Amino acid sequence: MGMRRVVTGQTAEGKSVVVADEVLEPKRVPFVPGTEFHQLWGSDDNVSLPTSGEQPAWTNFFPPVAGFRFLVWTMPPESASRSLPPDVDVEAALTELQRNLPGLTDVNEPDHPGMHTTDTVDFDLVLSGEVWLELDDGEEVKLGPGDCVVQNGTRHAWHNRGAVPVTIATALVGARRT
Repeated sequence: MGMRRVVTGQTAEGKSVVVADEVLEPKRVPFVPGTEFHQLWGSDDNVSLPTSGEQPAWTNFFPPVAGFRFLVWTMPPESASRSLPPDVDVEAALTELQRNLPGLTDVNEPDHPGMHTTDTVDFDLVLSGEVWLELDDGEEVKLGPGDCVVQNGTRHAWHNRGAVPVTIATALVGARRT
């Protein structure tokens, strides 16, 4: 599903204008059908205002200390994605994932799939479906539409144990870990 993104900016005279109105196609995870990421906006640096509305430069999925990301992502039910599709070329799929969503898997723990820690403060808002947030002590919190999480750089994983996909809006702000 495409997602509409409207971007505003200012002219040299200071007038507010719409500079982009477009539908963005999602980036998919080839070996987890139904997983989609709409990377809507981001920057690797602080943004100065006023701005023309031009997309700032950014590189990896997770922002550096001065950066931020805004995305909407969808995760299918675990029951629908427990095994790899029979025709998937894992090496090619990993290469495609790294090209489309660079750095996404770099933080994942091989011994505990899905568990990860990032140097970010994440603001997550469940838009539809249900999701379970797992923390490193095994504690889990069930979240539904309208529930939000402020994730302060803690080790965590997401699980969709429901019957339908879950969609979450997320803003990631780069943070300094001391």
